[in-house]
Amino acid sequence: MTTRRSFLATGVALGATTILPTNVLAAAHASNTFQTDGGEITVYPISHASFVMETPDRVIYVDPVGAPEQYADLPEPDLILITHEHGDHYSVETLQAVAGPATQMVVNPAVYDMLPSELQMKTQEAANGESVDVSGLMIEAVPAYNITEGRLDFHPQGRDNGYVFEIDGRRIYVGGDTEGTDEMRALEDIFLAFIPMNLPFTMDAEQAADAVAEFQPAYVYPYHYRGRDGGTQDPEEFAAMLGETDAGTEVRMGDWYAEGEI
Repeated sequence: MTTRRSFLATGVALGATTILPTNVLAAAHASNTFQTDGGEITVYPISHASFVMETPDRVIYVDPVGAPEQYADLPEPDLILITHEHGDHYSVETLQAVAGPATQMVVNPAVYDMLPSELQMKTQEAANGESVDVSGLMIEAVPAYNITEGRLDFHPQGRDNGYVFEIDGRRIYVGGDTEGTDEMRALEDIFLAFIPMNLPFTMDAEQAADAVAEFQPAYVYPYHYRGRDGGTQDPEEFAAMLGETDAGTEVRMGDWYAEGEI
């Protein structure tokens, strides 16, 4: 558990570093908060597929890439999850900048083999279908892959991970880069899901809405939705199509892209 969390309520200075209070963090990073029996889960979208999740007992970074300054006013991670090795999900330079001495990591085997030794020492690898225990938190690696002809080489079956883990009884699913696979559709009792949708690398908004309607999480974030050559998907269109189903899922929008960012 990060030592910085105890200072978030007041915003005190530690040496040359100012620890910002939660309301200041929210101003710097638009967030959504979800209630649990033990407190709150706060999600801070960073960019595209990168986000930070602050829970009652730990801070989780998912696929942190880009300038370390994006994370400077957020708590140090207790746990980092990496779904796969593509450059919009994995950056060794960013990991070296944001990981603290006590940070633990979970990655797929392909990424594990790429890590420098100092990061491997704090990392567990999890292949599709495996679960690992990180300081009492069970992380399940869910297969993430393409299923549509013409896209199969982008994310081949058996290599990349999504993740499922539980915070205070709330099951959370991180899709990574995937289409609406059988494994996604078979998920049960998901409270909060993060679903990618861009072409040609993952799926379109219609495919995403159809898959989410089948496993019916309580909340869903569309993320990872901008792509090249017209592959960008509209999260509002996704929300409208999902709203026409009987899933009962509430769509949450995140500020995933700066103006002009692709």
